[in-house]
Amino acid sequence: MKKALITGITGQDGPYLAKLLLEKGYEVYGLMRRYSCPNFSNTDYLDITEKINFVSGDLTDEASIMNIIKTIRPDEVYNLAAQSFVGSSWEQSKFTTEVNALGVLYLLNALKFFSPNTRFYQASTSEMFGNSHEKGLQKEETPFHPRSPYAIAKLYAYWMTINFKESYGMHCSNGILFNHESPIRGIEFVTRKISDGVARIKLGLTDEIRLGNLDSKRDWGFAGDYVEAMWLMLQQENPNNYIVSTGETHSIRDFLDLAFKHVGIENWKKYIKIDPRFKRPAELFSLHGTNKKAQEVLGWKPKVKFEELVKIMVDADLKRLKK
Repeated sequence: MKKALITGITGQDGPYLAKLLLEKGYEVYGLMRRYSCPNFSNTDYLDITEKINFVSGDLTDEASIMNIIKTIRPDEVYNLAAQSFVGSSWEQSKFTTEVNALGVLYLLNALKFFSPNTRFYQASTSEMFGNSHEKGLQKEETPFHPRSPYAIAKLYAYWMTINFKESYGMHCSNGILFNHESPIRGIEFVTRKISDGVARIKLGLTDEIRLGNLDSKRDWGFAGDYVEAMWLMLQQENPNNYIVSTGETHSIRDFLDLAFKHVGIENWKKYIKIDPRFKRPAELFSLHGTNKKAQEVLGWKPKVKFEELVKIMVDADLKRLKK
C-alpha cells in the first residue's frame, strides 16, 4: 500500500485529494498544526475524516517536518499548505513568506535527508504570472511577474522545487494551478463570498454583498478535477511542471450574473456594494492559462464547466444555510 502525506489537509484541495487517494487504496497522512479546537468541517463534508491519519507538525518548524518525514517515509508528498489568501499577504507578508517559501525549503530538505526517493508535488499558482506582458493564454514558458507577497513567496517555492530536482535528482513537480473553487472554498475568497451571499439574499438573511473589483477576470475550475492532475503528475516517470486550468476566462460580474440567476434574481446590482478594502494594492486584471501540456502528457482535462461550478457552490450554500 502506498503512503501519501498531504500538507494543508483541512484546506480546500486537501480533502478532495485525500478522497481521491483513499479511493485508489493509499494510506493517507494529513499534516495539521496543533489547535485547541481543530476544524474538520472540510474533511467531514467529504466524509473522510476518520480515514485519514492526522499528524501534528508545522511547516515553519523544520524539526517537526524532519521528524514526520523520517517517521512516515511516504511514497508521495503533496504540499498544499500555504497562507493562501492573496489579500492577507499584504498585511502578513512575513508570515506568508515563512509558510509559503521557507516551509517548502524545510520540506524539501527533510525529503533529501530522510526520504530522497519520495515523489514531491508543490502547489504553485497562476498568481506567479501576475500581469504578464505576454499576449494570449499563459503557458509554462510565460515569464513571471508576481504582484503580491503571496505570489512572490510562491515563486521562491517554485524555483526551489526545480532546483532540488536538478541538483539532487529528486522527483519534484510543480502544478501551476489556476483558480479552482468548490463548496468548501474558504469564505474569504470572492467566489465563495458570492455563493454564500447569494444564498443568504435568497433566504432573506442579508441584503448585500461587499466586493472589490468586479472587472477582474479569472480562469475558474473545480477543485475536485484539479486534484486528479496533481496525482497524475507524480505517476509520471519524469518530474515536470504543468499548468492546470480550463483555458476559459470569466469576470466576477459573470459569476454574479450566473449565481443570482440560479436563484431567480435577475437584477443583482442593487445587492452589490463596492468596498475599497477588498481592492488590492497591485491589482491583477486577468489570468487565463492553456492546459495543452497537461492534456498531452498527463491525459488530463477538466470535467466541470464554469456554469455548473457556480450552481454547485450556490446550491451547497443554500443547503448549508437552510439547516
